[in-house]
Parts: sequence; C-alpha cells; structure tokens
Amino acid sequence: MSTQSEPGADGPGPGLNAVMSERRQLINLAYRLLGSLADAEDAVQETYARWYAMTRQQQDAIASPGAWLTTVASRICLDLLGSARARRERYVGEWIPEPLPEPAEWGSGRPGGATADPADRVTLDESVSMAFLVVLDSMTPAQRVAFILHDVFRYSFAEVAEIVGRTPAACRQLATSARRRVRAAPPPATPAARQAGLVRDFKRAWEARDIAALIGLLDPGATVTADGGGLVSAALRPIEGGEQVARYLVDLAGRAPGNVAFLERTVNGQPGLVAQQDGVTVTVFAFDLAGDRITRIWAVRNPGKLRPWTTG
Repeated sequence: MSTQSEPGADGPGPGLNAVMSERRQLINLAYRLLGSLADAEDAVQETYARWYAMTRQQQDAIASPGAWLTTVASRICLDLLGSARARRERYVGEWIPEPLPEPAEWGSGRPGGATADPADRVTLDESVSMAFLVVLDSMTPAQRVAFILHDVFRYSFAEVAEIVGRTPAACRQLATSARRRVRAAPPPATPAARQAGLVRDFKRAWEARDIAALIGLLDPGATVTADGGGLVSAALRPIEGGEQVARYLVDLAGRAPGNVAFLERTVNGQPGLVAQQDGVTVTVFAFDLAGDRITRIWAVRNPGKLRPWTTG
C-alpha cells in the first residue's frame, strides 16, 4: 500500500514503520471478523486511508497508533457485517467463507507458488478453520466482534466496549453467547495425521467413483455445501445424508472434464482438496471430521473467493 505525507510536510509522519507494521495484525483480525480476505483487505485499506486523512498534528496526538488502527478496523468490520446480512439475502445459493491456502502455497495453490505480500497473509490456526468460521457466521455482528476481540485477540472487555460502543458488561454477555455457539459445535477429535489420511482416502475413492468406499468414509448424516455465487454451477442447497452425498459426488466426477486434477492441499490450516482444470484452481474443498468419518464438506467454487489460489 502506498503512503502519503501530509501536504507541506518533509516526509512521512513519525512512527511510519510502526503504523505499517500493524497491517498483518489488522488483516488477521479483519479476516476472522468477516470471513472474506477481499473484504478484510478493503477494511484495512479503509483503515489506513482514515489514518492518512488526518493531519500530522492529529496523528501525533494519538498515544497508541496500533490501538487506534485496531479500533477503526474493528468498527469498519462491524459495519460491514451488518450490511453483509442484507447482501447474503440476495446471494445466489449458499455462502461459504473464503478459503485460504497455507503460506507456502499462497498465490497459486502449489508449493513454492507464494508471491503475495507476507503482510497480507493470514496466520492459520484453529480460529480460521472452515468449521469455526461457519459457526462465527451464525453469530450476530456484535457477538462476533466481541468474541473475536476478547477470546482470540485477548482484548479486555473494557477495550472491546470502547470499540463496539457498548458497556463492558454487555460485551461480556455478547462474548458468552458467542462462546455457547462455539461450544455447541462438535470439537475436532481427529488427529491431524488421521485427518490427512481420511481426506486422501476420500480423494482416491472419489477418483475411482467408488460409491461404497465413499459411503464408508462419510458419516450417515454428512452434508456437502457448495458456493458458486451464481457465477459458476453449484448446488443451490446442501446435499444431506452420507449415501446421497456419495452418489452426488460420483455423479459430479462423471460429468467433470478429463483434465480436472484433485490435489491434496491445506485449507485454512487443515487437510483439504483442490480441484484444478488446466492448472487453474476451480474448486477448494474443506472438510470437517469426527472420529473416522467425514461429517461436512464445503466446496467453494465462486471465482471471486479463489484469488489466493489462482493468482501468482
């Protein structure tokens, strides 16, 4: 991002490096709040625009630029979350959070393909797993902001209250309500190595169009949810039931062009799959598992959400 000096000033304001060093933290915060890297980048860009719109004197009067940037970014995200609910009502089909590759795969979906600015990469941990982001998306905007700021980024409720414009007690209640939603979701109980093995077995069964093997890997209540955004073909509603999901996937495999390849990749910090056609990522699959069964599959096909996987 380019920076601007105050007109008539000799150069960038004091503490420029300190201000710009907050960018990655802000991207990490905004992505968790919004579930979209594109929206997170816009929110952070707007945050910095507001900083540089101030005079040098106004900037110098801010004791902690980092705290100021976090406050402004959080408020922008809170506003965006409110407007997002209206946009979702017009969204074609199901909306799934934007999937992210691991740092080594950033930019192309292939190891060694990283080209993006490191400051724009999101730190992948349990707070950005697809299952966790889906739970966050079920919260009210205020619940989500209070929970992420307090439980993930360890801000005090007094600090959260200043950001969201409510009392500390109200913010504590918001975070408590959000925490109940998180705890109600089944916790990941499958070791990472076993998760990778299950995804690999799933890939092989799918490529072989082996319905019986797929049913054996899927929980009886498994669901698959696709997000095409109305831009590419995708199921408009979740497919439910292990057998139904297996048959749906085999039917998809039968209709897929012969030049589609399925690759094992890390999706939001967990084992996943990427479908590439002529070397271009067309679908990213994220999984939720319980024990030795796959319970949920999210298939992101909306091209606007695949930018980190396709540009390099």
